Amino acid sequence: MTTLENKIDFAVILRATKANPNGDPLNGNRPRMDYDGYGEISDVCLKRKIRDRLMEAKDDQGNFKYSIFVQSDERKVDDAKSLKDRAEKALKENLTLESACKQWFDVRAFGQVFAFKSSGSKKKKGDDENEGDAGGDTGVSIPVRGPVTVRSAFSIEPIRPESIQITKSVNSETTADGKKSSDTMGMKHRIDKAIYVFYGSMNPQLAEKTGFTNEDSNAIKEILPKLFENDESSARPAGSMEVVRVFWWNHGCKAGKHSSANVHKSLKVNPDGTFEIEDLKGLTPEIIDGF
Repeated sequence: MTTLENKIDFAVILRATKANPNGDPLNGNRPRMDYDGYGEISDVCLKRKIRDRLMEAKDDQGNFKYSIFVQSDERKVDDAKSLKDRAEKALKENLTLESACKQWFDVRAFGQVFAFKSSGSKKKKGDDENEGDAGGDTGVSIPVRGPVTVRSAFSIEPIRPESIQITKSVNSETTADGKKSSDTMGMKHRIDKAIYVFYGSMNPQLAEKTGFTNEDSNAIKEILPKLFENDESSARPAGSMEVVRVFWWNHGCKAGKHSSANVHKSLKVNPDGTFEIEDLKGLTPEIIDGF
Protein backbone atom coordinates (compact mmCIF):
# COMPACT_ATOMS: atom_id res chain seq x y z
CA MET A 1 0.00 0.00 0.00
CA THR A 2 1.15 3.54 -0.76
CA THR A 3 2.12 5.81 2.10
CA LEU A 4 0.14 9.04 2.46
CA GLU A 5 0.70 11.03 -0.74
CA ASN A 6 -1.01 14.36 0.02
CA LYS A 7 -1.07 16.69 2.98
CA ILE A 8 -4.43 16.67 4.73
CA ASP A 9 -6.01 19.08 7.21
CA PHE A 10 -9.32 18.47 8.95
CA ALA A 11 -11.69 20.07 11.41
CA VAL A 12 -14.68 18.77 13.38
CA ILE A 13 -17.58 20.70 14.90
CA LEU A 14 -19.13 19.07 17.98
CA ARG A 15 -22.31 19.83 19.92
CA ALA A 16 -22.78 18.98 23.60
CA THR A 17 -26.29 19.07 25.10
CA LYS A 18 -26.72 18.53 28.84
CA ALA A 19 -23.54 16.48 29.06
CA ASN A 20 -20.06 16.52 30.53
CA PRO A 21 -17.87 16.34 27.39
CA ASN A 22 -14.58 15.77 29.26
CA GLY A 23 -14.36 15.77 33.04
CA ASP A 24 -11.31 17.20 34.82
CA PRO A 25 -10.11 14.75 37.52
CA LEU A 26 -8.22 17.56 39.26
CA ASN A 27 -11.41 19.59 39.61
CA GLY A 28 -13.94 17.07 40.92
CA ASN A 29 -14.67 15.83 37.37
CA ARG A 30 -16.25 19.14 36.41
CA PRO A 31 -16.18 19.89 32.66
CA ARG A 32 -12.73 20.98 31.57
CA MET A 33 -12.28 24.74 31.14
CA ASP A 34 -9.39 27.05 30.33
CA TYR A 35 -8.66 30.16 32.40
CA ASP A 36 -10.96 32.26 30.21
CA GLY A 37 -13.93 29.97 30.83
CA TYR A 38 -13.96 28.21 27.45
CA GLY A 39 -14.78 24.52 27.52
CA GLU A 40 -12.05 22.07 26.54
CA ILE A 41 -11.91 18.46 25.37
CA SER A 42 -8.30 17.30 25.56
CA ASP A 43 -6.48 15.91 22.55
CA VAL A 44 -5.85 12.73 24.57
CA CYS A 45 -9.61 12.31 25.04
CA LEU A 46 -10.27 12.81 21.32
CA LYS A 47 -7.59 10.32 20.27
CA ARG A 48 -9.03 7.84 22.75
CA LYS A 49 -12.39 8.08 20.97
CA ILE A 50 -10.73 7.69 17.56
CA ARG A 51 -8.93 4.58 18.80
CA ASP A 52 -12.15 3.14 20.25
CA ARG A 53 -14.05 3.61 17.00
CA LEU A 54 -11.23 2.03 15.01
CA MET A 55 -11.16 -0.92 17.43
CA GLU A 56 -14.86 -1.55 16.78
CA ALA A 57 -14.51 -1.68 12.98
CA LYS A 58 -14.86 -5.17 11.49
CA ASP A 59 -14.51 -6.62 8.02
CA ASP A 60 -17.07 -8.73 6.13
CA GLN A 61 -15.92 -11.86 7.96
CA GLY A 62 -16.47 -10.28 11.36
CA ASN A 63 -12.77 -9.85 12.14
CA PHE A 64 -11.33 -6.67 13.61
CA LYS A 65 -9.97 -4.50 10.81
CA TYR A 66 -7.40 -2.54 12.82
CA SER A 67 -4.96 -3.49 15.55
CA ILE A 68 -4.68 -0.84 18.29
CA PHE A 69 -1.78 -0.64 20.74
CA VAL A 70 -3.14 1.76 23.39
CA GLN A 71 -6.35 0.01 24.43
CA SER A 72 -8.33 1.11 27.48
CA ASP A 73 -8.85 -1.65 30.05
CA GLU A 74 -12.64 -1.64 29.77
CA ARG A 75 -12.58 -1.99 25.97
CA LYS A 76 -9.49 -4.11 25.27
CA VAL A 77 -9.88 -7.02 22.88
CA ASP A 78 -6.92 -9.09 24.06
CA ASP A 79 -5.58 -10.46 27.34
CA ALA A 80 -2.61 -8.08 27.68
CA LYS A 81 -2.19 -6.69 31.19
CA SER A 82 -0.06 -3.70 30.16
CA LEU A 83 1.43 -1.99 27.13
CA LYS A 84 4.70 -3.86 27.66
CA ASP A 85 2.80 -7.14 27.87
CA ARG A 86 0.95 -6.35 24.62
CA ALA A 87 4.20 -5.46 22.84
CA GLU A 88 5.96 -8.63 23.99
CA LYS A 89 3.06 -10.92 23.08
CA ALA A 90 2.61 -9.40 19.63
CA LEU A 91 6.23 -8.92 18.57
CA LYS A 92 8.18 -11.23 20.89
CA GLU A 93 11.82 -10.06 20.70
CA ASN A 94 11.36 -8.12 17.47
CA LEU A 95 10.25 -4.71 18.79
CA THR A 96 11.52 -2.09 16.34
CA LEU A 97 10.09 1.13 14.93
CA GLU A 98 9.23 -0.64 11.69
CA SER A 99 7.59 -3.70 13.30
CA ALA A 100 5.57 -1.59 15.76
CA CYS A 101 4.25 0.71 13.02
CA LYS A 102 3.32 -2.26 10.86
CA GLN A 103 1.54 -4.02 13.74
CA TRP A 104 -0.54 -1.17 15.23
CA PHE A 105 -2.63 1.48 13.49
CA ASP A 106 -2.41 4.05 16.29
CA VAL A 107 1.37 3.78 16.49
CA ARG A 108 1.90 4.60 12.81
CA ALA A 109 -0.79 7.32 13.03
CA PHE A 110 -0.25 9.14 16.35
CA GLY A 111 3.21 7.90 17.29
CA GLN A 112 4.25 6.26 20.56
CA VAL A 113 7.17 6.06 22.95
CA PHE A 114 8.17 2.49 23.75
CA ALA A 115 10.13 2.81 26.99
CA PHE A 116 10.17 -0.51 28.82
CA LYS A 117 12.53 -1.87 31.43
CA SER A 118 14.23 -5.18 30.90
CA SER A 119 12.28 -8.22 32.05
CA GLY A 120 15.43 -9.76 33.46
CA SER A 121 17.13 -8.89 36.72
CA LYS A 122 19.59 -6.02 36.83
CA LYS A 123 23.29 -6.70 36.75
CA LYS A 124 25.24 -6.36 39.94
CA LYS A 125 28.36 -4.32 40.16
CA GLY A 126 31.32 -6.44 39.16
CA ASP A 127 29.30 -8.85 37.00
CA ASP A 128 30.44 -7.06 33.86
CA GLU A 129 33.92 -6.14 32.81
CA ASN A 130 32.66 -2.65 31.97
CA GLU A 131 31.62 -1.35 35.34
CA GLY A 132 30.16 1.74 33.73
CA ASP A 133 27.28 -0.48 32.59
CA ALA A 134 26.86 -2.19 35.94
CA GLY A 135 23.38 -1.94 37.35
CA GLY A 136 22.13 -0.29 34.15
CA ASP A 137 18.80 -1.13 32.58
CA THR A 138 18.97 -3.21 29.40
CA GLY A 139 15.41 -2.36 28.37
CA VAL A 140 14.17 -0.68 25.22
CA SER A 141 13.45 2.95 24.32
CA ILE A 142 11.99 3.57 20.87
CA PRO A 143 10.33 6.92 20.07
CA VAL A 144 7.89 7.00 17.14
CA ARG A 145 6.80 10.38 15.78
CA GLY A 146 3.41 10.04 14.13
CA PRO A 147 2.12 11.97 11.10
CA VAL A 148 -1.37 12.59 12.52
CA THR A 149 -1.77 15.43 15.01
CA VAL A 150 -5.00 16.33 16.78
CA ARG A 151 -5.53 19.55 18.73
CA SER A 152 -7.74 19.88 21.79
CA ALA A 153 -11.34 20.95 21.15
CA PHE A 154 -12.48 24.29 22.57
CA SER A 155 -15.95 25.75 22.87
CA ILE A 156 -16.89 28.74 20.73
CA GLU A 157 -18.24 30.60 23.75
CA PRO A 158 -17.43 30.36 27.48
CA ILE A 159 -19.33 27.57 29.20
CA ARG A 160 -21.24 27.58 32.48
CA PRO A 161 -21.07 24.21 34.23
CA GLU A 162 -24.12 23.11 36.23
CA SER A 163 -23.83 20.82 39.26
CA ILE A 164 -26.43 18.69 40.97
CA GLN A 165 -26.19 16.57 44.09
CA ILE A 166 -27.12 12.91 43.76
CA THR A 167 -27.91 10.24 46.35
CA LYS A 168 -27.39 6.50 46.08
CA SER A 169 -30.24 4.38 47.41
CA VAL A 170 -27.92 1.88 49.10
CA ASN A 171 -24.59 1.87 50.91
CA SER A 172 -21.54 0.57 49.10
CA GLU A 173 -20.54 -1.36 52.22
CA THR A 174 -22.37 -2.45 55.35
CA THR A 175 -22.20 0.08 58.20
CA ALA A 176 -21.94 -0.82 61.86
CA ASP A 177 -25.10 1.09 62.87
CA GLY A 178 -27.09 0.23 59.74
CA LYS A 179 -27.44 3.89 58.75
CA LYS A 180 -26.55 5.45 55.44
CA SER A 181 -22.85 6.09 54.93
CA SER A 182 -21.31 9.29 53.58
CA ASP A 183 -20.53 7.68 50.22
CA THR A 184 -24.23 7.66 49.29
CA MET A 185 -23.92 11.39 48.51
CA GLY A 186 -22.28 12.58 45.31
CA MET A 187 -22.19 15.26 42.62
CA LYS A 188 -22.78 15.28 38.88
CA HIS A 189 -21.71 18.05 36.54
CA ARG A 190 -22.79 19.05 33.06
CA ILE A 191 -23.08 21.91 30.61
CA ASP A 192 -26.50 22.66 29.13
CA LYS A 193 -25.38 23.45 25.60
CA ALA A 194 -22.12 24.26 23.80
CA ILE A 195 -20.46 24.06 20.40
CA TYR A 196 -16.86 22.81 20.27
CA VAL A 197 -14.42 22.59 17.38
CA PHE A 198 -11.10 20.80 17.00
CA TYR A 199 -8.51 20.63 14.24
CA GLY A 200 -6.00 18.10 12.97
CA SER A 201 -3.45 17.48 10.25
CA MET A 202 -1.72 14.61 8.43
CA ASN A 203 1.90 15.00 7.33
CA PRO A 204 3.10 12.95 4.31
CA GLN A 205 6.80 13.32 5.20
CA LEU A 206 6.28 11.74 8.62
CA ALA A 207 3.94 9.16 7.08
CA GLU A 208 6.89 7.85 5.08
CA LYS A 209 8.71 7.12 8.35
CA THR A 210 5.85 5.15 9.93
CA GLY A 211 4.16 3.63 6.88
CA PHE A 212 0.89 5.53 7.40
CA THR A 213 -1.06 4.99 4.18
CA ASN A 214 -3.81 6.61 2.12
CA GLU A 215 -6.08 3.79 3.32
CA ASP A 216 -5.24 4.68 6.94
CA SER A 217 -6.18 8.32 6.38
CA ASN A 218 -9.49 7.25 4.82
CA ALA A 219 -10.19 5.07 7.87
CA ILE A 220 -9.90 8.11 10.14
CA LYS A 221 -12.01 10.14 7.73
CA GLU A 222 -14.76 7.53 7.91
CA ILE A 223 -14.92 7.34 11.71
CA LEU A 224 -14.74 11.08 12.51
CA PRO A 225 -18.45 11.68 11.67
CA LYS A 226 -19.43 8.96 14.19
CA LEU A 227 -16.94 9.83 16.90
CA PHE A 228 -19.52 9.43 19.69
CA GLU A 229 -21.14 6.23 18.49
CA ASN A 230 -20.98 3.60 21.29
CA ASP A 231 -19.43 6.24 23.58
CA GLU A 232 -22.38 6.67 25.93
CA SER A 233 -21.86 6.98 29.68
CA SER A 234 -23.57 8.46 32.73
CA ALA A 235 -21.77 11.73 32.02
CA ARG A 236 -22.58 11.61 28.29
CA PRO A 237 -26.01 9.98 27.80
CA ALA A 238 -26.92 8.72 24.34
CA GLY A 239 -27.69 11.64 22.03
CA SER A 240 -26.07 14.27 24.25
CA MET A 241 -22.86 14.42 22.19
CA GLU A 242 -22.90 14.69 18.41
CA VAL A 243 -20.67 15.52 15.48
CA VAL A 244 -22.21 18.37 13.50
CA ARG A 245 -19.78 18.61 10.55
CA VAL A 246 -16.42 17.28 9.44
CA PHE A 247 -14.23 19.36 7.11
CA TRP A 248 -11.57 17.55 5.08
CA TRP A 249 -8.94 19.51 3.13
CA ASN A 250 -6.90 17.34 0.75
CA HIS A 251 -4.10 19.53 -0.61
CA GLY A 252 -3.42 17.27 -3.59
CA CYS A 253 0.34 17.50 -3.04
CA LYS A 254 2.89 16.51 -0.45
CA ALA A 255 4.08 19.99 0.56
CA GLY A 256 0.59 21.44 0.86
CA LYS A 257 -0.95 24.44 -0.89
CA HIS A 258 -1.35 26.41 2.34
CA SER A 259 -0.05 26.16 5.89
CA SER A 260 -2.18 24.25 8.39
CA ALA A 261 -2.56 27.45 10.42
CA ASN A 262 -4.12 29.31 7.48
CA VAL A 263 -6.33 26.35 6.59
CA HIS A 264 -7.67 26.05 10.13
CA LYS A 265 -8.20 29.81 10.42
CA SER A 266 -10.27 29.77 7.22
CA LEU A 267 -13.10 28.04 9.12
CA LYS A 268 -15.24 30.40 11.22
CA VAL A 269 -17.68 28.61 13.52
CA ASN A 270 -20.64 30.39 15.11
CA PRO A 271 -22.10 29.69 18.58
CA ASP A 272 -25.14 27.97 17.01
CA GLY A 273 -23.00 25.54 15.02
CA THR A 274 -23.30 27.29 11.66
CA PHE A 275 -20.09 28.21 9.85
CA GLU A 276 -18.40 30.23 7.13
CA ILE A 277 -15.34 29.21 5.13
CA GLU A 278 -12.92 31.71 3.63
CA ASP A 279 -11.74 31.00 0.10
CA LEU A 280 -8.27 29.51 -0.14
CA LYS A 281 -6.66 29.50 -3.59
CA GLY A 282 -6.76 26.01 -5.05
CA LEU A 283 -8.11 24.36 -1.89
CA THR A 284 -11.75 23.53 -1.11
CA PRO A 285 -12.79 21.25 1.75
CA GLU A 286 -15.04 18.24 1.53
CA ILE A 287 -17.87 18.80 4.04
CA ILE A 288 -19.30 15.70 5.69
CA ASP A 289 -22.40 15.63 7.90
CA GLY A 290 -22.17 14.06 11.33
CA PHE A 291 -23.53 10.57 11.83
